[in-house]
Amino acid sequence: MIELKTVTKIVRSGTEDLTILDDVSMEIPDGQFVAVTGASGSGKSTLLGLIAGLDAPTSGEILIDGESITKMNEDGLATLRSEKIGFIFQSFHLIPSLTAYENVLIPMEILGLKNARNRADQLLIDVDLTNRGHHYPTELSGGEQQRIAIARAFANQPKILLADEPTGNLDSRNGSHIFDLMTDLHSKNNVTLVLVTHDQFLAKKAQRQIILKDGRVLSDDKH
Repeated sequence: MIELKTVTKIVRSGTEDLTILDDVSMEIPDGQFVAVTGASGSGKSTLLGLIAGLDAPTSGEILIDGESITKMNEDGLATLRSEKIGFIFQSFHLIPSLTAYENVLIPMEILGLKNARNRADQLLIDVDLTNRGHHYPTELSGGEQQRIAIARAFANQPKILLADEPTGNLDSRNGSHIFDLMTDLHSKNNVTLVLVTHDQFLAKKAQRQIILKDGRVLSDDKH
């Protein structure tokens, strides 16, 4: 489902080049749950951004579902993301002027999906927020906002779910609930889940753990 071939990402920092990812290669098969860990600055979030097509590698190639995205134009990447990729951010990124229900519904309506309203209703049931759908993000707790973000990420029935520290802004109880909810939806929908986390307890629940250090793969273990 996801393949990286000798991917390197270099950015300019002042007068120097800074290597964020250094010659990274990996294959993540369809339906696998992978946790990516490592110290701050190890390249975890950059890796997710490259897989999502939000950024381009300096060198190397990235394939999603057998299709190379490395030289894909912006329209192609936008189509790829809307059809195959769901993204959950640490800071939620809900649209503040839309209700919780509308935040889940709008991506499906943009794509013209049939039964979008019925699916939005079901997703709110799945994240146990049927009674909060009419509320705006500012009226929801952090845990509730992240649950809406998860529902939105699953709205377009993606093949790949990318989650960047989705429990990082939550207390342990809410964080645990969010993790269980996300992994439950992952198994029900058979999506490929790539989770970036600092939490070793959560990482060890994944089928596979990849540890990055200084932009390189330090270890790659299946549990």
